[in-house]
Amino acid sequence: MGTTVADVMTTKVVAVTRKADFKELARVLREFRVSACPVINDEGRVVGVVSEADLLYKVADCELPAGLIRLRWKLGEESKITAVTAGQLMTSPAVTIHADAPVQVAARVMRDRRLKRLPVVGAQGELIGIVSRVDLLGVYDRPDEDILAEICRVATEEFGVCPEDLDATVSSGVVTLAGSVALQQTALELAARLRHVEGVVAVRDRLMVGEAIG
Repeated sequence: MGTTVADVMTTKVVAVTRKADFKELARVLREFRVSACPVINDEGRVVGVVSEADLLYKVADCELPAGLIRLRWKLGEESKITAVTAGQLMTSPAVTIHADAPVQVAARVMRDRRLKRLPVVGAQGELIGIVSRVDLLGVYDRPDEDILAEICRVATEEFGVCPEDLDATVSSGVVTLAGSVALQQTALELAARLRHVEGVVAVRDRLMVGEAIG
């Protein structure tokens, strides 16, 4: 079974309520050295996220626009500059993830949404942890011997490659595939599949097709 968010997440989470005021938010972010924190309701469910970027609207001290432009602005971005509570400052709804999600899914969400961390929620949306970019990088701590064992298993069980025909090595997560396979398609698909094995940094394909060796 692959690594899930539950395997790498932090369970001690700094969270605030909607009523938390601006100074409390600034203190929490500075004291715990986090760039954002979840906002929860009375039931512990995640309703939003407040980030340092949200607080910087006030620090930037933007000038108030005038006339019709000001009216339009008051209906939109006003809260970011004049906000005084987490409920007014937060980004909602929050982007969250479930604990049983594969780490690859969490990584894609963070990449696509340009997020540094994700609140982890339970079945009812309750906050149970948080996962950051650096947490996800923990999959690369996997020992080379474990990666090699899985590579050999995948090659034999999923692609029918004879163990005697495969010469694979792993060094610091970099896989080098040598030996021979019967078909070019098998070589291509095997190399592609092994790039998704947890802990693999890169795959160097040195496989030869059986017909070319004979």
